[in-house]
Amino acid sequence: MSMRSECKNFESRTYASGDTVRKCNLDLAPDAPWRCPENCEKYEPRMADVAWAHGSLVPPATPVAPASLDDGTAAAVLDEAEAIINAVFGEVVADMNDKRKNKKKLRDKKKKKDK
Repeated sequence: MSMRSECKNFESRTYASGDTVRKCNLDLAPDAPWRCPENCEKYEPRMADVAWAHGSLVPPATPVAPASLDDGTAAAVLDEAEAIINAVFGEVVADMNDKRKNKKKLRDKKKKKDK
């Protein structure tokens, strides 16, 4: 089944560079932007486009689906990439927290020095 653009969880965004992102906001379409799961439990038709600003730009056509979608290798590569990101996520967060703490210590030292 192709991507259900009429689903309320579907999002399409075109950037100034011309790149277009088509995705499921719930991350339930592992083969996005080409197709949604056959019987997605979270599929809900979009009821209305109230107060939406629709542009006149027509997004480019969805790219041709690669053959690797059918043999499972595309999903395997994406799963591996996600595992790598998840593995380093904790380290990145800890590093950012350390940097914030160090900045706070420097600010506190500077405040004490200025008094």
